[in-house]
Amino acid sequence: MTIVENTTITVTGGVDTHSEFHVAAAVDANGGVLGIDTFDTTTAGYRRLVSWLAGFGEISLVGVEGTGSYGAGLTRHLTGRGIRVVEVDRPNRQARHRAGKSDSVDAIAAARAALAGTATGVPKSRTGNIEAIRVLTVARRSAADEWISIINQMRHIVFCAPDDIRDRFVDLSPIRLTRTCAALKPRRSSGDVVRFTTLSTLRELGRRALFIRDQKRSLDAEMRPLIQEFAPALLEVHGVGYDTAAKLLIAAGDNPHRLRSEAAWAHLCGVAPIPASSGKTQRHRLNRGGNRQANSAIYRIMLTRMSNDERTKAYIARRTAEGKTMGEIARMLKRYIAREVYKTLPTTI
Repeated sequence: MTIVENTTITVTGGVDTHSEFHVAAAVDANGGVLGIDTFDTTTAGYRRLVSWLAGFGEISLVGVEGTGSYGAGLTRHLTGRGIRVVEVDRPNRQARHRAGKSDSVDAIAAARAALAGTATGVPKSRTGNIEAIRVLTVARRSAADEWISIINQMRHIVFCAPDDIRDRFVDLSPIRLTRTCAALKPRRSSGDVVRFTTLSTLRELGRRALFIRDQKRSLDAEMRPLIQEFAPALLEVHGVGYDTAAKLLIAAGDNPHRLRSEAAWAHLCGVAPIPASSGKTQRHRLNRGGNRQANSAIYRIMLTRMSNDERTKAYIARRTAEGKTMGEIARMLKRYIAREVYKTLPTTI
């Protein structure tokens, strides 16, 4: 009888990602380290990384840190090659304190986390309409922050300005202040350097604010049709606007299989209650994890409903009569909202 030994080795990869290079580690089925190497963050570097892993045996899966940032390009490349990728969290601080910190250590930890099954997160594909919405949202958010910053700067200058300028601008609304300042035509002939400099600075800030406002409108005009086309049912949910819809869609991602259940979606949004019981005390606490932008969107929906939705008002009154605190009621409301939103997400189809 002839015994043929199967020499095929199953390889699991782990990658510690950086902006200019990635450190990869390969481990066998028992977690033994097969090799560690460094690769450039280019298409050629990604190809070399895959060839390097394949040189040890059959690639089972690869654990990648930062699939939504430095590891996004590598994740797309691996997925395009038909290689399964899981998202690996950064090692906890206690483990780093005990074992030390280096790129090689992190890469090995990523590979072993993927092999052991402790890392199971499916990365976002970032190849569809939601990725386009995310990119537009990044620019839109910075424009909104810049608008607020400019208005605050103008308010500060007005408060410290000479009395005639302060009396002229102090009570104006943000948009009237912006338009009035942008239309200023200060003259040097007055001989007052402080007055001229103040008015000219207000003019430049006003023009900058109008430019930022027009840019934000342009981004809104480009983003809103994408949301209307991709998730019309989400916009029909009471309390959901374009801003909150964008945050929820970005949290969900383009690939539908990431969200295995409604409970998983609630946990992703940070609205699933966390058990905090001890002894005879049985209770739950607020979940402070998950996607904070999605959590913020659900919180905004809750506030809107608390002010103008009769169902929500009746629910609050009933729970208050039962002795629930407002914090407990808010936690339950956010959980119900997450369930309602989940049913309208295109990723559940």
